[in-house]
Amino acid sequence: MKYGFAGSLAAACIAFCLFFCPQLEARKPNVIFIMVDDLGWMDLAVQGNKVVDTPNIDRFAAEGMRFTSAYAAAPVCTPTRAAVLTGKSPARLHMTTHAPGGFLPKSSKLLPAKTLIDLSLEHLTIAERLKTAGYRNGFLGKWHLAGDSRRGAMGKGNVQFYPEAHGFHLNVGGCAYGGPPTYFDPYRIHTLAPRKKGEYLPDRLVDETISFIRENRDRPFFVNLWPYTVHWPVEAPARLVEKYSKRKDPWMRNHGYAAMIEAMDTAFGRLFGELKRLGLEKDTLVMLTSDNGPFLGVAGCEPLREGKGYLYEGGIRVPLMVRWPGRVRPGSICDTPVISMDYYPTILDALGLARAAGEAPDGASLLPLLEEKDGFKEKPLYFHFPNFSWHMKNRLGGAVRDGKYKLIEWYDDGSVELYDLEDDIGEKKNLAAKLPETASDLLSKLRAWRKSSDAWMPRPRKS
Repeated sequence: MKYGFAGSLAAACIAFCLFFCPQLEARKPNVIFIMVDDLGWMDLAVQGNKVVDTPNIDRFAAEGMRFTSAYAAAPVCTPTRAAVLTGKSPARLHMTTHAPGGFLPKSSKLLPAKTLIDLSLEHLTIAERLKTAGYRNGFLGKWHLAGDSRRGAMGKGNVQFYPEAHGFHLNVGGCAYGGPPTYFDPYRIHTLAPRKKGEYLPDRLVDETISFIRENRDRPFFVNLWPYTVHWPVEAPARLVEKYSKRKDPWMRNHGYAAMIEAMDTAFGRLFGELKRLGLEKDTLVMLTSDNGPFLGVAGCEPLREGKGYLYEGGIRVPLMVRWPGRVRPGSICDTPVISMDYYPTILDALGLARAAGEAPDGASLLPLLEEKDGFKEKPLYFHFPNFSWHMKNRLGGAVRDGKYKLIEWYDDGSVELYDLEDDIGEKKNLAAKLPETASDLLSKLRAWRKSSDAWMPRPRKS
């Protein structure tokens, strides 16, 4: 291509500015990572729910890629949260149940595995990584990685392990609480000062998120919006509770829960709208997922089996949607199995940051999948849940998904279950006896992975 003198001069000026005027460099992408608490795979209209109204999340999903086989790292919250932040499996972190842990049914023949309840400062987090790259980091919502909420008033727990110690410049609401005392102001959360009596918590957290984005609109930012909703207690605006009290469906075991989901969706709609208003939509990678399956006391998860606290699909398969205009094709769907540890390397890859040796060892970048390019190597997904969940009747066990097959090993008697998830998503047909070689191969992989991860195991209970 020929430019002539004027064109050559302009090209030279642009080249000079690119090399010597850093302020004119291309803006680094922003990242917003939303992780809803206890949101089940079937809790959104876009996922096939015919009862609840979620127009904003539905629209968000249509504007990007929706994953149909995304998994939480664990069937309960604390280990999944730690896995997202570090790119390390709960087994490797030795954080395998929700704080404070330690639940033991009288009938159990096993003592649950020991588990840590604080995210150690020795682990590099994605927030710390982005902080060194010049990002302004905000955390808003549920943390639950700082010890037992019963150790101090208003969920203080071990404050030395709060978001501020793990790379976040701002912490709004993060503490030791697994669920809020109430969803209406005053919240009685010491990291979230009262503002307006009766205000709804999801609205407040989105307001705070919008304020953070406005303050940092001229620099790259990383936002972790981890709302307490839709975790217990079931509390929602009265008008929505009344709306859903008139609807009937086997999924809806508590109409207040459906109201919580719609209220959350409305709040997210304001956030998405603000990104567009500020002109930041194209510059922002937004990911939306859940930390585990739904609490079965308030919602079903059919066609999946069981829910929160269980190694069946209902406990670990979760929604995942990713929007990034210009990089992720609108309306795209991906059925490749992915897991919580993948988000850390995905963010690094998306921002053009090199991944150091040993960093996020249990994750893989999803960028090739998001851009629908070659390069993603599908891998087995592993799960380790050697603890009892206080509100469940779960068995201690581990699981692996490899391709279409999933194997569960129960630690109390060594038995296994094998399922073909392509043919039997509801895990009703145990194929272990019919396909012994497949079961044996997956069991060997699972046990080898536990050993390589230095997983802590349950111990026999003395009679």
